[in-house]
Amino acid sequence: MASKMRVFLILLWTTNVGQRNVPQAAGVQVFPPVNFTLTVSALAQVLLHWKPNPNQEQKPYAIRYDVKILSPVPEEYDTKKTHSIRTAALHNGFSAHIRTLLLHNDLQMRSDWVKAKLPPLPGAPETSVTNLSCVTRITISSAVSLHCTWLRGQGAPEDTDYFLFYRYEKYTEECQDYIKDKWNRNTECRFPVTHIDPEEVDTLIVIHINGSSKYAAIKPLQQLFNQNAIEKVNVPRNVTVFLEQNDLLATWEKPISPFPKECFEYEFYVFNLKSGNKQILKISSNDFRLRIDVTSRYSIQIRANHHICCTRGFWSDWSEIIYVGQNKLENPIAWILTVLCASACCVFLLVAIICK
Repeated sequence: MASKMRVFLILLWTTNVGQRNVPQAAGVQVFPPVNFTLTVSALAQVLLHWKPNPNQEQKPYAIRYDVKILSPVPEEYDTKKTHSIRTAALHNGFSAHIRTLLLHNDLQMRSDWVKAKLPPLPGAPETSVTNLSCVTRITISSAVSLHCTWLRGQGAPEDTDYFLFYRYEKYTEECQDYIKDKWNRNTECRFPVTHIDPEEVDTLIVIHINGSSKYAAIKPLQQLFNQNAIEKVNVPRNVTVFLEQNDLLATWEKPISPFPKECFEYEFYVFNLKSGNKQILKISSNDFRLRIDVTSRYSIQIRANHHICCTRGFWSDWSEIIYVGQNKLENPIAWILTVLCASACCVFLLVAIICK
């Protein structure tokens, strides 16, 4: 009985709240935005633009807009502006919805959705490049290089050639340095210097590759890369390894990079040349101490990657091999006795042969 009474009171309270909101909303109509357009403003960049509905009552309401990106990557957000810029791969098209959001105190009212879309980029199916892969490096002069590779699309004619462009923020550049396959087709592109800022964190790099053929329309491909995720980190510098009694000590400097040393972690590869044992140890500092077998010789290498400051990239190459220590017999007395026994046996055999 008590539970039924509780439910009745909740329903009664909800009804009263709804009735209190009705007068606030009475006579107010929410109209959708007008002139909603999608415009390609740069490579893989869309400008969403709309205008407030001229019939919309504004006072005493606050007006915002719900934006819903449907493709290529779903996203929802709201804004009080009447425009929005989004970066997205557009080769398969782009579509979005928008509606008016009317706010007053705790009251929220929404209009119907308005839709707009961009068609896919033209071209025959399966003619786009495949297996697109890109790598950046920070050079000694603190510039950023870019290297991309790809394969011909399965549906592309044999004579298809591809051409690459990259965009970084406001800069767009076409490749001038291609590497060709045996059929003289572009399969790699190198930018020794780019407009990519090495100090930026997780900024997007847009890659656009179109193509040409006498026999088919080649469909372009666009792909977005996080600049730190495709960075091939440089090798740690000035690696020093030495022995101190029973310990192996190593120090080094961070790779060439604008990021501070706290932004890197390392893998330390230790190989015991005597026993064949291998160890790979993860280290977050720039020095290291390890207890070792002083009777063994070791080879040492180290490599680096991003740690906490940005998205992890590709591990650097291993540093040059450094050797430390030398193989020794663990018990020199036993070695001397072994030599003496062997010598005595040889002498005994020689005497026996002479006597015979």
